[in-house]
Amino acid sequence: MSHRIPITPSADPAILGEHLNFPTSKRQTRNRFLKAALTEKLCFYDKNQPQKSGIPTKRLINLHSKWAHGGFGVILTGNVAIDWNHPEVPGNTIIDKSLDSEERRTAFKKLAETMKSGGSLAVVQLSHAGRLTPIAINERPFSASDVQMQIPTTSLKAGYGVPIPLTQEQIKTEVIEKFVYAAKFCYESGFDGIELHGAHGYLLSQFISPSTNKRDDRYGGPAENRARLVLEIYKAIRTEIPAETGFIVGIKMNSVEFQDQGLEVDDAVVMCKEFEKHDFDFIELSGGTRGKGNQYIGFQHQKESTRKREAFFIEFANKIKPALTKTIIYLTGGFRTVPGMIDAIQEGVTDGIGLGRPITAEPDLPNKILHHGVQSALISPLEGDSLVGTKLNNSQMWQAGESSCEETNGDPCYGIMDLSTQDASNDYKKALVEYLENFAQKSNNGKIPIVDVFEYKIENGA
Repeated sequence: MSHRIPITPSADPAILGEHLNFPTSKRQTRNRFLKAALTEKLCFYDKNQPQKSGIPTKRLINLHSKWAHGGFGVILTGNVAIDWNHPEVPGNTIIDKSLDSEERRTAFKKLAETMKSGGSLAVVQLSHAGRLTPIAINERPFSASDVQMQIPTTSLKAGYGVPIPLTQEQIKTEVIEKFVYAAKFCYESGFDGIELHGAHGYLLSQFISPSTNKRDDRYGGPAENRARLVLEIYKAIRTEIPAETGFIVGIKMNSVEFQDQGLEVDDAVVMCKEFEKHDFDFIELSGGTRGKGNQYIGFQHQKESTRKREAFFIEFANKIKPALTKTIIYLTGGFRTVPGMIDAIQEGVTDGIGLGRPITAEPDLPNKILHHGVQSALISPLEGDSLVGTKLNNSQMWQAGESSCEETNGDPCYGIMDLSTQDASNDYKKALVEYLENFAQKSNNGKIPIVDVFEYKIENGA
């Protein structure tokens, strides 16, 4: 039997079902829910076969069919690399001009069609990993500066290389032009829009953050300069895909980084005001970045006051949202209950609710909230363990991809394990330990780039 986070008293979810209107593209969402980006790792990857790598697979498309029928207003894809030599991890999707093919275009068109099949807007998250490109893929990745990501080598990670600071000419050819190409590719494939990934320590975040941007040119120094690359990408995209097309352009932005010399909320406010001035449709606020031990700093509650209000970054969003007048704000990270979601909207800290980890177990959580009286997500005994939690999410997405929503008679949750009980969680964790040992051997302790997904099989969709 499933176990949910207890809620007393219950709350009327009606406000969560309200439309949101994007100010520039003039598109309208059917409700306030955003399916946040998650690292799926469901594509073929071989460093020596880039032409075959990163093409959406049937499993990836099946997974998105579950979210497509889950009741979201907007669905974001996972982290899509705009440079085949700078992906976040092996197994994610790639859009790169050098890899263009009919097979890749056909697969992306099918993904777009599937994501929109239930009435949601389909938006692609475009990203460049920069210095966070695994060293097994790229020993000398590009970045804003030569600040290397320092982590201890582990049985699963070989670390990251010393980055090469991009010249101003390379910023144009290796970053701006690649983002524009990828955005146009998405437009031509039938997606409703794109989101620039400017958070969590990836390349755009490396320019935004003073901890990784040590430049003394027009892209470094004050907050306005550190935001310049994002604005130049936006302008270049809008030159190719004008707002009149109805194509949505948003950005995922850190509100704070929780580290020495990291982005602080005052600079985030300055940047978000610039993004609004340049007519971004939405800003998805998140926070944190990779820190010691290669773990994300910030993907948990920093103090008791935020725990009571659910969202990890609500106190920082409370300083950013009032500074804006028209841009739609989504807040992602920590939401688990209807009362918590409603409070955040009524307090004026966000317009929309981003859901990530809870919707790998329940791809239809928004539908259950809006139409079936559900008041909270499933309890997850493993959620507090960041490594196990991430592996669990990938296992559940792999399971969801076994079949399409149509093949399971419209049940988005069919075939996905329910780990809301301690016994089921213990069984999974035990099996995961064995998987991790085998993976470390196959990958030569992270030195060989292979797809890292624990394909945990269950019986009868239980």
